[in-house]
Amino acid sequence: MKEPAAKNYIEINPQRCKGCAACIVACPHDCLEIGSEINTMGYQFARFAVQKCIACGLCFYTCPEFGAITVYRKPRQKS
Repeated sequence: MKEPAAKNYIEINPQRCKGCAACIVACPHDCLEIGSEINTMGYQFARFAVQKCIACGLCFYTCPEFGAITVYRKPRQKS
């Protein structure tokens, strides 16, 4: 199990991403971009580029490839 994140972030599995850019279009804070690297299927895959993620999950829900995107939300601070 992973440690709780200090910030919201996204992990993209490069071997599952087909570079369709649906997640990039869906992200309201432009946190994602298509990188220049190519995966084993021959696709340029999306990558987490900017730390402005609000962990809304829109990228996850619009991605047609199951398991390609995982969204991590920082734990809420107890008052």
